[in-house]
Parts: sequence; structure tokens; C-alpha cells
Amino acid sequence: MGNALVPELAVSDWQMSRAFYLDLIGFEVAYERPEEGFSFLVLGQAQLMIDQIGIGRTFEIENAPIERPFGRGLNLQILVPSVEDILTRLTAAGVGLSLALEEKWYRRDDHEVGNRQFVVADPDGYLLRLFEDLGRRDLAFVG
Repeated sequence: MGNALVPELAVSDWQMSRAFYLDLIGFEVAYERPEEGFSFLVLGQAQLMIDQIGIGRTFEIENAPIERPFGRGLNLQILVPSVEDILTRLTAAGVGLSLALEEKWYRRDDHEVGNRQFVVADPDGYLLRLFEDLGRRDLAFVG
């Protein structure tokens, strides 16, 4: 059984997006329908679908044309084993980052959780926030 939430991204060039997610980010194909320009991708427990605009079903909103960059205002946070491996592949491919690698701590109730993270845009402009889990720590006193 899949996750309760699996994003499906409408893409302008299925082959290009497929190569980006597999070769650079590290996803694997769970299954696909090439005749529809569709792939169901997995990376650890993360699941993502990509679908070629105009071949299979493209969900559109009336009077709201699909324009690049897609997914404005949305970023997909994806847990990965190592951000370094992905950064190395992206750098070698000449892909720039939307947010440089950082260590960020977020308050969660009475403690903080840490991410080692960066943001990259896929070929259509969807933002991916790839992160390693840094664990938890006590809240720093603020006063």
C-alpha cells in the first residue's frame, strides 16, 4: 500500500524529468507507463509521480494556464540518506541550487528537530527540499 499522500507532478518533458529524478536525485522507478509519459518513483519511503502534460490525464484549472515554473509556492520536503551524494551529482551536471546547503533547526513543541538541507528546482521549476535528519535537541533558552 502506498503513502496516504503521493504528489503527481505534471511535467513538460517526461524523459528529461525522469532522468533528473533518477540520475541526479536518486529515485527509482516502482512502475511506469511510458506510452502515457507516466512514472511512479520511490526514494526510501518518499513516493512521487510524474506525468507528461498532454499525453495522459492533465488536471487543469479553467482560465489558469500551466506555465513554468510549475508549483509556485510549494516545496516538497524529501528525506534522503545523504545530501552530499545528491549535491555531488547536481554539481557535476551543472544544476544550480535555489537554497544552498544549510543546517536548520525547527521548534517542535518542547524541543527542536534539525535538518541538513538544500533546495533545488527540477526541470519544470518544482522545488525539492532534500534533507538529512539531524535528530532532536533541547530548546535553547530564549528570554
